[in-house]
Amino acid sequence: MEHRDFELNGEHVRLCDLLKLTGVADSGGQGKHLVAAGEVTVDGQPESRKTAKIRAGQIVACRGVSIAVQAKNQNG
Repeated sequence: MEHRDFELNGEHVRLCDLLKLTGVADSGGQGKHLVAAGEVTVDGQPESRKTAKIRAGQIVACRGVSIAVQAKNQNG
């Protein structure tokens, strides 16, 4: 499985947007389709909410890609 890191700019990111921003989906619409098709897990559990709020510390997996969501580094 491929691993990617994603740094949050705020408190959370919508699941469909995360898939788009990390390149797993080509668009937010495709991200929503992947969620609706049952291809996405959050922390190992299936996630069916297209706009679920994903926060730092969570792991999202879809199509062989694991995304580690991290808080923005405040020291930069």
